[in-house]
Amino acid sequence: MTDKITPQLLLSAYASGVFPMAQSRDATDLHWVDPRKRGVFDLDNFHISRSLSRQIAQNTCIIRTNYDFSAVVTACANREETWINAEIYALYQTLHKTGFAQSLEVWDGPDLVGGVYGVTLGAAFFGESMFSTKTDASKIALAYLVHRLRAGAFTLFDTQFLTPHLASLGAVEVSRNQYHQRLNAALAQTATFNPPGYAPTPHSVRQRSTQTS
Repeated sequence: MTDKITPQLLLSAYASGVFPMAQSRDATDLHWVDPRKRGVFDLDNFHISRSLSRQIAQNTCIIRTNYDFSAVVTACANREETWINAEIYALYQTLHKTGFAQSLEVWDGPDLVGGVYGVTLGAAFFGESMFSTKTDASKIALAYLVHRLRAGAFTLFDTQFLTPHLASLGAVEVSRNQYHQRLNAALAQTATFNPPGYAPTPHSVRQRSTQTS
């Protein structure tokens, strides 16, 4: 259990390799998590299947960053079981306002249909959660996110845990010690979520990823 978490304490926790979670939406306290096995994306080995490649090529949705951060967090929490409670929501709103939390969003006209949000420190991106209300929208969001992180000189994409969905896209599991080594190296470097002149295209996103069947 934790006492009241401040945004600065939260950033210090990320730099130490731990992150907070709530037991449920209605929980009134948080607990710190430091997984024995950690999920990470190797940014040079993000897998895009042929079907997803076609989805990206044919996608008519608009990709935006930080257009409606709060809506992304709300959508991520809009499920039967969630670790995002009111305190988590408020903390990440503050991190976003101070430039430490980012969102990448998939918009279909006026509708937000997919997205992912996370925390940035040094050259590390700590993925927090993602959602999708349209087929493959979360996969498209991840493909564009990985492309952006590469362009911005990020070296670590932390997914916290490894799920079958993330594994299918190339995420792997590393030990706690390996993760902390990668984290320390990333924190010693600098990166930007919004590289100057960055203008991704569906073609460039598809080409910079490992193609799989």
